[in-house]
Amino acid sequence: MANRRFELFEYRHILVRMRRGDSDRDIARRRLMGRAKLAALRQEAQLRGWLNPAQPMPEDPEIASVLNSVPRQVPRSSVSTVEPYREQVREWLAAGVQGTTIHAALQRNHGYTGSYDAVKRMLRRLAAERVVKATTILEFAPAEAAQVDFGAGPVLTHESGAALKTWIFVMTLCWSRHQYAEVVLDQTVETWLACHRRAFEWFGGCPSRVTIDNAKCAIIRHCLHSPEVQRSYAGLAEA
Repeated sequence: MANRRFELFEYRHILVRMRRGDSDRDIARRRLMGRAKLAALRQEAQLRGWLNPAQPMPEDPEIASVLNSVPRQVPRSSVSTVEPYREQVREWLAAGVQGTTIHAALQRNHGYTGSYDAVKRMLRRLAAERVVKATTILEFAPAEAAQVDFGAGPVLTHESGAALKTWIFVMTLCWSRHQYAEVVLDQTVETWLACHRRAFEWFGGCPSRVTIDNAKCAIIRHCLHSPEVQRSYAGLAEA
């Protein structure tokens, strides 16, 4: 139960970063997930419309439905040849229609030219979605926690013509999902702490705890049980 709860939180956090424009390389560099699994998750998210910033984030049960369906390796084809018929195949599967019959029906009714193996892979993924029980929804009380991290920002042009790389500091309140975002030019400790202060001022208060990623300006040494926190950041937490 605890592992699934953590995995669900991990998937939601990664989806947020993808929606902000972070690349798989940036996310993998922070050791949140391997490149192969990230690519597979991004494919699933794109098919479901989860990466469109104009759309609301999916609910936890929706995210939980893909935990077992995201493969460990990136599929050779970026999109399954059966994908256009996913809902029809889902209905046939629910009705107990066998895979060979589904493959034949796709060929006969839709001119499908893909292989039977592609149909079997789709059936396995749909079957995995059906057996997932979304019972690990994360819940937070108002003002209980906030999530913070740096994400990749746009490249700006200085008045001299030089390109300026930027980052986006984001603090998200876990209960309301309200966000504070600020474009910065570096990821120094001073900038990190100043962004926190301005975020707290903008929200009008401080949450009981702040959940951070592995940002070097906050975490000196990563450890699952006892990470070493940057001294200035620890001092801000105690203030």
